Amino acid sequence: QVQLVESGGGSVQAGGSLRLSCAASGYTYSTFHMGWFRQAPGKEREGVAAIYTGGGSTYYADSVKGRFTISQDNAKNTLYLQMNSLKPEDTAMYYCAASVGWIAYARRGVQTEYDYWGQGTQVTVSS
Repeated sequence: QVQLVESGGGSVQAGGSLRLSCAASGYTYSTFHMGWFRQAPGKEREGVAAIYTGGGSTYYADSVKGRFTISQDNAKNTLYLQMNSLKPEDTAMYYCAASVGWIAYARRGVQTEYDYWGQGTQVTVSS
């Protein structure tokens, strides 16, 4: 089992920045990929960014490329999402996820590929 706890959400104005954190515990050595997803009211959950825990290879959704950066601190078992130049359309609940199997690059933004989920942290961006 892997437990994930997100933090760092909040309310910011458009153009601002936030850094989300995801603390992992349990059998973290079993994870291959970790990712960030988001879900806005009335919309489906979408993949935002993902990282291969063994080598740092990253994936980003087109909507966040150049603005968001995913990173990890293996010593702290913590995943981060640095979000810059935030837009109102980034408003959503953000979830951390982990997989225990290898995910092909094209599927790293697909929620069904992930096995463990956190409870989420809310990000609200006002115009």
